[in-house]
Amino acid sequence: MKNNMRILGIDYGDSRVGIAITDGLNITAQGIETIQRNGTDKTILKKIDEILEKYKDIEIIVVGMPLNMNGSISERAKITEQFVHKLKCKYNRLKIETIDERLTTVEAHKTMNFLDINKNKKKNIVDTISAVYILETYLNKLKNSLKNNQK
Repeated sequence: MKNNMRILGIDYGDSRVGIAITDGLNITAQGIETIQRNGTDKTILKKIDEILEKYKDIEIIVVGMPLNMNGSISERAKITEQFVHKLKCKYNRLKIETIDERLTTVEAHKTMNFLDINKNKKKNIVDTISAVYILETYLNKLKNSLKNNQK
């Protein structure tokens, strides 16, 4: 993984989509925003266009894959795979990956409860926090694979 390359993380949901991004050194992940889907991916793809324009050093997009707890493909995962296909077609110069996102929303809720975030605000930020967890999971996977390759 080269320096000064960012990774975009996406928590793709029915109603909302959370977006997060790494710093240029891929040490930390920060939430950008939660986008309302409104039954279409057009808004999401337009927002991704804007983010890619602003952060020209993004080389990887990671999408959380909502598998069932037993690891099987859920109905939501099938819909997410269709979205990933759209990303691969539209952003073919970028590496598009998926990562298991089981329990990221649970962790996001735990974090918000710990921080005592107002119940009304939770709905608007839970997906962004989940996107941060998706990116952190991906970064940890990359670090672990680098460690294993150095042994």
